[in-house]
Amino acid sequence: MQEKSTGDLNQELMTQPNLDRYITENEAYFTDVDMTVFLTELYNRCGLSKAELARQAEMSEVYLYQVFSGRRRPSRDRLLCLCIGMEASLEETQHLLRRVGYAPIYPRLKRDAIISHGILHRTPLEQINDKLFAENEKTLF
Repeated sequence: MQEKSTGDLNQELMTQPNLDRYITENEAYFTDVDMTVFLTELYNRCGLSKAELARQAEMSEVYLYQVFSGRRRPSRDRLLCLCIGMEASLEETQHLLRRVGYAPIYPRLKRDAIISHGILHRTPLEQINDKLFAENEKTLF
């Protein structure tokens, strides 16, 4: 089976009048949105306990465990907090955002530029939030 690009899939979607047929014919190309495997890989590499990660990501341990077990799907901002807490690279963060269907970090948006800079320079989450607040941008938590 030949791989279809996102552009190919988009073209088919625009021209296919029958959505069910499109879904059936392209089932193999839909991304798997199970983020727990990738999150676990990042977590295992970061060297923190789950309690430490919860503190660094500014979330409760209960919520963190629910995310890692797949019972909760975090928002884009909460996922960014987790990536920052685990000191994931910008590439890993972008990959995770795309994998779960969230918009990647876009440097033409001031808010995303601040977040991206923080990730690149391993800035603590509190300092990223302080900069977002100072620039009148929505904070991550």
